[in-house]
Amino acid sequence: MSTPVGITVNGQDHEFSESISVRELLTRLDLPDRGVAIAVDGSVFPKSRWDEQVQRGWRIEVLTAVQGG
Repeated sequence: MSTPVGITVNGQDHEFSESISVRELLTRLDLPDRGVAIAVDGSVFPKSRWDEQVQRGWRIEVLTAVQGG
């Protein structure tokens, strides 16, 4: 039996019953995977690492660029 993985994404708590990668997380939460930057616990998380498994307790921010002034 696997232990649930609890994380926070954009201020909302989520729990997954199985391992999930950052890329899969975006899909499951219906978030874009293009034109975004991801921060984990306040540090930039490069796209080259998006296939890594999300770890319990991570605080993830998905940031999108906004045009305007």
